[in-house]
Amino acid sequence: MLTRLRATAAVAVVAGLLGPVGAAGAAPEEDILDQLKRIPGLTVLSEGPPPIPDHRYFVLGYTQPVDHRQPHGATFQQRFQLVHKSADRPMILHTTGYNLYPTSFRSEPTQLVDGNQISVEHRFFPPSQPEPANWDHLTVWQAATDHHRLVAALKPLYPRKWLSSGASKGGMASIYHSRFYPLDVDGVVAYVAPNDHINDEDSAYDRFFATVGTDACRAALADLQVEAFKRRPELVALLTEYAAKYGWTYDKIVGSVDKAFEKSAMMLGWAFWQYFGQTECGKVPATSVTTEQIYEYINATVNFGSFADQNLGQMTPYYFHAMTELGWPQPQFAHLRGYLKYPDSSTVYSNVPGELHRPHRPGPMLDMDQWVRTQSQRILFINGQNDPWGAERFTPSQHDSHSYTAPGATHGARISLLAGSDRIAATDIVRRWADVGFQSAGEFPAVNPNELDVVRAPLPF
Repeated sequence: MLTRLRATAAVAVVAGLLGPVGAAGAAPEEDILDQLKRIPGLTVLSEGPPPIPDHRYFVLGYTQPVDHRQPHGATFQQRFQLVHKSADRPMILHTTGYNLYPTSFRSEPTQLVDGNQISVEHRFFPPSQPEPANWDHLTVWQAATDHHRLVAALKPLYPRKWLSSGASKGGMASIYHSRFYPLDVDGVVAYVAPNDHINDEDSAYDRFFATVGTDACRAALADLQVEAFKRRPELVALLTEYAAKYGWTYDKIVGSVDKAFEKSAMMLGWAFWQYFGQTECGKVPATSVTTEQIYEYINATVNFGSFADQNLGQMTPYYFHAMTELGWPQPQFAHLRGYLKYPDSSTVYSNVPGELHRPHRPGPMLDMDQWVRTQSQRILFINGQNDPWGAERFTPSQHDSHSYTAPGATHGARISLLAGSDRIAATDIVRRWADVGFQSAGEFPAVNPNELDVVRAPLPF
């Protein structure tokens, strides 16, 4: 009898400490919002509608040093988004490489593993920009250390597997983060990430444009470019008219409407293959169309407004970083050589305000290329067959790293666009790294393309 009373008392004490016992389980889990508010340096900026039910969505700010080598010096607030499902699910660190996406979304890896996701605005993209901005602190190491500090802050809340992922410059950022902090994540999924590790050697791009798509499509694009340059005065006049209508100016960065026309017409082929691809070849106008039709087609493909001060200034962090470390493609465009008037039209220097011009430093990308080839572990590269950014791509190491190419795909290549067996293999790699199990052949987790972010990449110069 005494033993039974003691046992009953013990159960009562445990029930009092843990809450209701039985089917209801232990005390309810603390709300994620309250947990976030307790993280030092983190600010909850807003909570909004999640991408799908049974998730939470927050826009957050995190205090970062402007210079991580001086952690007690000046700071700035870096924005990031959190899509929260459960602490018991994996976390995807989505490195945007650019500004934040304006709404909630789940990237392809997040959907494949049914996980949580943080999406981070890259340093120096407004408003995640120091004031005043010392641009010399925009480096791959500084940005990687931003990501490292976010991982350290949030891992106590999300103790399961972590993968990082991004597309284009965001994919590059995920690789660079893993280079400096290889223990932060358990795998990297890098989409359409270029590797211009020898900036002055760009013959791969010339080979790409000589072979991509069909002969007829390449010829149609080249003929239209030449025709545009032959009608340069009329097209510049049209651009001047539209610039006045939309409030575009070109004097602060590019320098003139004429130069903006030259850059836009020169980039027609690149933009076509980056954004559209072989299926759109039938829509390339013949050279006999009106000047207004040529203008409309170039504008729809390249967007003349991209080189206006109002828009180009938003991308200064990208072009500055390409100038200093990342490198930039510079095809020869031999068929246009006799029509080009501005020697710097095909360099990123023409897209960067003069006061920010710096010399290119080749060391960081040479180091990155060597590390990826020889020492990196668990990196999955997804490329598009017809993507000009993929002309120079990373070579994976032999340490559980892999590379797949989506047939016919442009700069929007995804795992879901891979051929059947490659799609199975790539999906299983992602799920294995996230420790959520393999899928049997032919079965895939449902991926909703309407939830995915848009692969953002400006034109290279």
